[in-house]
Amino acid sequence: MTPVLSVRQLEKRFGAVVAADALTLDIPAGQKISLIGANGAGKTTFVNMVTGYLKPDSGTILLDGIDIGRRSPRSVARLGISRSFQIPQLFVELTAAENLTVAISGIGKRMSLRAPAEAQGRRDKAVELLERFGLADLADRPISELAGGVRKLIDIAMALVRRPRLLLLDEPTSGVSAEEKFVTMDRVIHAVAPDAATIVFVEHDMEIVSRYADRVVAFYQGRILADGEPAEVLNNQEVRRYVTGGVR
Repeated sequence: MTPVLSVRQLEKRFGAVVAADALTLDIPAGQKISLIGANGAGKTTFVNMVTGYLKPDSGTILLDGIDIGRRSPRSVARLGISRSFQIPQLFVELTAAENLTVAISGIGKRMSLRAPAEAQGRRDKAVELLERFGLADLADRPISELAGGVRKLIDIAMALVRRPRLLLLDEPTSGVSAEEKFVTMDRVIHAVAPDAATIVFVEHDMEIVSRYADRVVAFYQGRILADGEPAEVLNNQEVRRYVTGGVR
């Protein structure tokens, strides 16, 4: 399968800390890939480089054959990569629908918060996205009144505004209760399905990884420790030693 994303010999250092050590990875279209590893292993650094928030020291990042390694986050987003954040990036004084309307208004070359952003069509699109996540009834609630798990879902909904080819999620279930984590992830998978986006998600919960990933990439000290099907990677002795601690 032709990769939607191809990374070759990616390097990134912060002083003496090696955050990316000759990373080489192909991500085919349509896969659901989980990135696992201890804190500081290089997962979020990888996501930040792919989305333009960090520039690699060396190496290449290709999206459908286009080199995006030196592009800005906005340029990368226009080419078809979107992301959510570990801590949701929302306007807490605005409602859920208003946050999405702001994101929709920013799709053009210049962002406008004037009348076009308030047009009924953009409001309808915002509500339609919330409906995908089962959150339409919260459209007019301020973000400040919503629980952390709901904020995570709205942050992911904002990432879908551009209908990306590649969606990167940074710990989509962090801060979500054990009782709600599967419901939350089910909502994410259901919401993304209409756009058929490739999903790469950073995750520490191995139950989530086992249940939702087609493929797992384990990071350790800035390098890829193992890459393959979930059962294979999670049973890998080095992964058990350095990532999961032998507990699944």
